[in-house]
Amino acid sequence: MNHFKLVFSSYSYVLLAGIIFVCMLIPLSILSEFLFIEPFFVIHVIEDRTFGFTLLVAISFMSAVVIPMNIYRIRTLQKSTTKIGGSLLGSIIGASAGICSCGPIGFSIISTFGTVAGTATAFLTNYEIPLRLASLGLLCLVYYTTAKSISIECKIQ
Repeated sequence: MNHFKLVFSSYSYVLLAGIIFVCMLIPLSILSEFLFIEPFFVIHVIEDRTFGFTLLVAISFMSAVVIPMNIYRIRTLQKSTTKIGGSLLGSIIGASAGICSCGPIGFSIISTFGTVAGTATAFLTNYEIPLRLASLGLLCLVYYTTAKSISIECKIQ
């Protein structure tokens, strides 16, 4: 936990985490039809889609934790860029995997592109929850490796 305190002891990283959380959660909630902004601002989570909404919140939260930690790591290890690539790429892939299964609006947009897009839509519809779980698992792995890297390379005692 020392790595967590080290990174988030600075208000700039806390602010960055808050911005990332909000900037991921709101668009994903709108695309997945959990959040409506017209004609009123309404959050509506149907009982059978509660798990999907919980996964969206978890992915947004983990992205908001992992990305500032990686930025801290990049700033700390500026001279050694070869050690940086994997965890930053992992956090980007993990966050975007949660975005891939973007819900009914995304499915309808994808389906306008023909047969291949129809197949992709069927795949995303059937595997939306597993894709989000895989995304969350990848973000947890990136958190673990980044925390371990910060502890070792930044010499936390």
